[in-house]
Amino acid sequence: MPEYLKIDSSHSARRSGGPLLLASLVVIAVLVVVVVVQLSRGVPAIRERTVLPASLAAPGTAAALPWPKHAAAAVAVDGLGSLGGVRTAEARSLASVAKLFTALVILKQHPLHVGQSGPLITITPADAAAYRADVAVHDSVLKVTAGERLTELQALEGMLIPSADNLARLLAVWSDGSMANFVQAMNNEASALGLRDTHLVGPSGLNPASVGTAPDMVKVAQAVMANPVLRQIVAMPAVTLPASGTVYNLDDVLGRDGVVGIKTGSTGLAGGNFVFASRHRVDGKTVTVLGAILGATGVDALQNALNMGAKLGVVAARQIRRVVIVPSGRVVLELTAPWAHQITARTTRSLSILAIPGERVSVHVAVLPALAQGRLHQIQAGEQLATVELDVNGHTTSLPATASASIAAPSLAYKLERL
Repeated sequence: MPEYLKIDSSHSARRSGGPLLLASLVVIAVLVVVVVVQLSRGVPAIRERTVLPASLAAPGTAAALPWPKHAAAAVAVDGLGSLGGVRTAEARSLASVAKLFTALVILKQHPLHVGQSGPLITITPADAAAYRADVAVHDSVLKVTAGERLTELQALEGMLIPSADNLARLLAVWSDGSMANFVQAMNNEASALGLRDTHLVGPSGLNPASVGTAPDMVKVAQAVMANPVLRQIVAMPAVTLPASGTVYNLDDVLGRDGVVGIKTGSTGLAGGNFVFASRHRVDGKTVTVLGAILGATGVDALQNALNMGAKLGVVAARQIRRVVIVPSGRVVLELTAPWAHQITARTTRSLSILAIPGERVSVHVAVLPALAQGRLHQIQAGEQLATVELDVNGHTTSLPATASASIAAPSLAYKLERL
């Protein structure tokens, strides 16, 4: 072959190898960039979804209570909730039940602690004359004499135990300077207790225009039982006072069927009224039933109200039972991550409470802050991820929820292959 037709193969190879090398370098560079970008991208957080409802119902069905045929009535269990009532929207004359408001206001204006007697109140000749006038019209009063001195505590005891109207009026003027001011304070107290259907016109309850509903009176009972001084007074079967001697509680079911007070009231117009508290043992714990009977009728309307209240308290206590409200292993959260299978967070133990069947229990799931803020990228089996908080009428209890399985951290393959 002529010399000029010979091909320089080494030169051609060098010329063709340059672009290939460049292309390879470009590919490698792109791959490096892709790898760097993929590895530097933030990893999606594990996402959670709460599957536990916002409230749960205590299992079971409550039995019917022995509600009165004509009177208004309501019953609740302190710390648990209401068991309902009958004629609950009807405002009835309160009679001497109104003295509970008088007592609450007196102790708000002149507080006492258990063991204290408070300041002395001197009975004036006008007070003694008013007593004699009240006796003449057969009012419910307690004997007082001019110059007699009663402590604040004694006056409260005389007002609440034998239900003395004259001591209710005496305390009102002594405490707040005038009857009008004190009655306004009584209605302010009713508003502070959230009583929408109660209106008071005097400290004794003798005026039939002092009215309220049975559910409102249950709230009053709760306020009375929350006050240590009043709780002690309403449980007294009798009291001995200077001029009147020993006088007895008109609540003749006190100490029977668990009854521990609170107040009776009766007039021809109001009928028989009884606001009561009774204590009972349920599953080793003491529970307090609060109730109100307003407007009992019959030959002895007050006695009928007393008997109804005692019976209602006993039957109401039988409704309370210990129930499992959240079982062990209950699913609380569902957790997902793009690189792993879905897992759950479950309760680690069961939670049982004393409850009324059908009662609603509020539920709140407090998620681990790191999970809620999207900062968790792996989870270990058994790790606590949330706290289940249950509220039963202001009483909160809680239990943990833990991961049912693990979620490993995102793998290198996932980080490189994800879109």
